[in-house]
Amino acid sequence: MDISKLKDQELVNRFVKGEKYCMQELINRHKDRVYTYILLIVKNPDVADDLFQDTFIKVIQSLKKRKYKDEGRFVSWVMRIAHNLTIDYFRKNKNQNTYSNDQGEFDMFNNAKFSDSTIEDNMISDQTTRDVRFLIDKLPKDQKQVVLMRHYGNMSFKEIAEQTGVSINTALGRMRYALINMRKFAEEHNMQLANY
Repeated sequence: MDISKLKDQELVNRFVKGEKYCMQELINRHKDRVYTYILLIVKNPDVADDLFQDTFIKVIQSLKKRKYKDEGRFVSWVMRIAHNLTIDYFRKNKNQNTYSNDQGEFDMFNNAKFSDSTIEDNMISDQTTRDVRFLIDKLPKDQKQVVLMRHYGNMSFKEIAEQTGVSINTALGRMRYALINMRKFAEEHNMQLANY
């Protein structure tokens, strides 16, 4: 049987019954989304790796203890665990502003679609990525959170609302104000983001 065709909930049920390979399928299915979300908050690949592993360790432990109740919303539940562990990390270390994307060699937009790019294209793309990150970092915390979840975590506004404990309209409003603020900040700093 091809387990890649099974829905998340079926894989969860099978894992709980002892079919351990189902967890690997779930991790493979959602790893990019979860890892990218963590990385965009902590801005350090090594820390993101650790938090990603911690997230799935907690997922496995919770499933084994039958603590998973959000049937049909597995990925939202995992993202909530990742979010909470990331917040815990900052609480423990109290160094939220220590990391910068500019410190490492990791390029979050490095993927196959840029493989045929020229050096100039890559430089423009890198600069645009840094500019967008700068604009996102200037946003108020609640607006920044919605932008990261929506655009880098690929979460729906419904999922964002559930995870942040606000209404869908509030989540939509925060995104709207975030975009308005980012345009304003871009104009103030004479940034050209047409290539983004």
